[in-house]
Amino acid sequence: QVQLVESGGGLVQAGGSLRLSCAASGRTFSRYGMAWFRQAPGKEREFVAAINWGGISTYYADSVKGRFTISRDNAKNTVYLQMNSLKPKDKAVYYCAADRAPYGTAQAMGVFSRYGYWGQGTQVTVSS
Repeated sequence: QVQLVESGGGLVQAGGSLRLSCAASGRTFSRYGMAWFRQAPGKEREFVAAINWGGISTYYADSVKGRFTISRDNAKNTVYLQMNSLKPKDKAVYYCAADRAPYGTAQAMGVFSRYGYWGQGTQVTVSS
């Protein structure tokens, strides 16, 4: 049973920073690609960032490119999302997601359906 537990959310002023963490358990973490999605009230869940199983390839939504950085520490079974220059429109619940299958392609990392495991989410609020 794969478990993903996010942490690090909170309230921050516009222009500030937060770092989200997602601790994974239940299988060999280093074999699986990971991603962050977010969902704002009344909107669909959207892709934010992804990193492949080897940590070599990363992919970002245009809306966060240059401001957010995804990384992973396979020794700690944890994936991170460093968020800088936060804007009020970044307010959402942020979800960690894990690939369904091991050694997934570095292509199509933003596709929702490739991720089969989800955390419970962590709230990020950005005040103007």
